[in-house]
Amino acid sequence: MQKTRKSIAKKFKITATGKVVFRKPGYRHFLRHKSPARFRNATKDLVLDNAKQMATVKEAMPFA
Repeated sequence: MQKTRKSIAKKFKITATGKVVFRKPGYRHFLRHKSPARFRNATKDLVLDNAKQMATVKEAMPFA
């Protein structure tokens, strides 16, 4: 029986086209001392481009 790894499911999302998207960690608090440009770039979702890591994430989320 396959189970979803909940720790991975909370950090990654699989799009309809099969891409793996995630948000950069470390931007939930202590934001006042970070520059506006750094904060703006950090709020964007990133696409996971490493094929081996992408396969690992998809394997850990069989029902996503």
